[in-house]
Amino acid sequence: MTSIPRIVLAAPGTGQGKTTVAAALLSLLRARGLRVAPFKAGPDYVDPSHHRAAAGRPGRNLDAWLLPPDVLRALFRRAVTGEREADVAVVEGMMGLFDGRSATSDEGSTAAVAKLLAAPVVLVLDVWSMARSAAAVVKGMHAFDPALPLAGVVLNRAAGPGHYALCRDAILQATGVPVLGWLPADDGVAVPERNLGLVLAGEAEMDLARLAERAAETLEVDALLEVARSAPPLPAGPDPLPAPVEGRRAVIAVARDAAFDFYYEDNLDLLRSLGAELVFFSPLADVRLPEGAGALYLGGGYPELHAERLAANDAMLRAVRRFAASGRPVYAECGGLMYLSGALVDEAGRRHAMAGVVPGTSRMTGRVTIGYREAEALRDSLLAEAGQRVRGHEFHYSVLESPPPHPAYRRADGEETEGVVAGPADNVLASYLHVHFATDPRMAERLVRAASRGSAA
Repeated sequence: MTSIPRIVLAAPGTGQGKTTVAAALLSLLRARGLRVAPFKAGPDYVDPSHHRAAAGRPGRNLDAWLLPPDVLRALFRRAVTGEREADVAVVEGMMGLFDGRSATSDEGSTAAVAKLLAAPVVLVLDVWSMARSAAAVVKGMHAFDPALPLAGVVLNRAAGPGHYALCRDAILQATGVPVLGWLPADDGVAVPERNLGLVLAGEAEMDLARLAERAAETLEVDALLEVARSAPPLPAGPDPLPAPVEGRRAVIAVARDAAFDFYYEDNLDLLRSLGAELVFFSPLADVRLPEGAGALYLGGGYPELHAERLAANDAMLRAVRRFAASGRPVYAECGGLMYLSGALVDEAGRRHAMAGVVPGTSRMTGRVTIGYREAEALRDSLLAEAGQRVRGHEFHYSVLESPPPHPAYRRADGEETEGVVAGPADNVLASYLHVHFATDPRMAERLVRAASRGSAA
C-alpha cells in the first residue's frame, strides 16, 4: 500500500486560477521542508514547468484517457516512492473538474484522475465577479457526482477580506463545504497567457516569492495539508511498466531550451529506465550535437517564437541535417517537426529556413488544432510497426504544407493522414502527434533499440 498524502486542485472551468493556486501551495509546502511531488492532469506541458519551478522537482502528467488505470497509478507510485520519495503530492486538474473526452461521462477528466488516485478534491473558484452566486457554483459542483464529494474550496481573485468572508459564508451556509482560504486579485502573481495556454515558467513574469508571501497570509495551508492527509492508502496494484534495465544501452540527444521544452517527464524516465543516457542540447545556442549520440529527440515547444535565432544557428541546422542523412534515428514531435521542415513561416508571414530534413513548409495559421487522437501506423517507424495503434494528442497553430509522400499515421476515425517517415533508411519520424510512451512501452523500447544501433554506428 502507498500511503502518500495527496490532493487534487480542480475548478469549474479553465481560467479560474488553478495553476496560480497550485504554484502557491507547492511553494509554501516546500518552504516547510516537505518533499512535494507535483502532477498535472491531462496532456499539458506548460503547467508542469511552473510546478517544477515552485516544487523544485519535475512535474509529471496523469492522463486518464491516454493511460490505462493501472499504468496511471503505477506512474504515480513510481513518482512518489523510492529515490523520488515524497511527503505529499499535489495534482492540478485540467479545464473543468468533469471536462474530458466525453460529454456523458467523466472519461479522461480531472474527476477520473481523482477517483483513480482516491484523492480528495479541492475546488478553485475565481470569485472576482461573484458574491452569493459563488455558493450556487460550489453547490452544483458538489452535488453533480455523489461519488466525488468536494473536500474544500479555495477562492481566487477575492477583492479583499470582506469579499472573501461574504463568499465563504454563502458557501458554508448552502453546502457545508469548508472554505480553505483565498488569494487576492493581483496580476503580479498570476501566470501570463498566450495562444497555446500559459507562458512557460522560464518566461513568466509571475514572482514566486511574492506569490508565496501573499498566499502565506490568506491560504489555510495546515487545513489543505490535512485534506491531503485524509486520502486513504493507495492499493499497490500491478506495475505493468517494464522493469529498469541495468547499464547503458544508448545515448539519446534531447533538444531542450526556450524553443523546445514540451516533454512528458515520464517519457524521459522510461527511456532512462530502458538503458538510454539522455544528453540535453540547445538548438538555439549550441553549434554541435552531443558527442556519441545515437539518436535525436526533438520535442514540442514554441519554435515560432524563436524562429529567427533557430534559422541563424546554421551550424546546428547543418549538424542535424548531417545526422539525419547518416541514417541515425531522429524523432520529432510538433515543434520538432516544424524545426525539421524546410522552412517555418511565422505569424507575421516571415519565412525562416529550417533543417530541411522533412519535406514541406510549416506555416502558422492562427487556427488551433487540438484534441486527443488515436492513429494507426501506416508503415514501420522509430516508434511503431505498420498497423500498430498509437494514442496521443495534438495542440498546435501551424500546418505542414505540401503533404509528405510517406505519411506516418492514419487517423483511426477516418482517412486523414498525419506525420512523415523520412530519411535514407526511414530513420526519421516527425509528427504533430504528442505520444506518451507509457501508453505502449514498446514505443520507448523501439526508440532505445534504434538509438543503440545509432550509437554503435
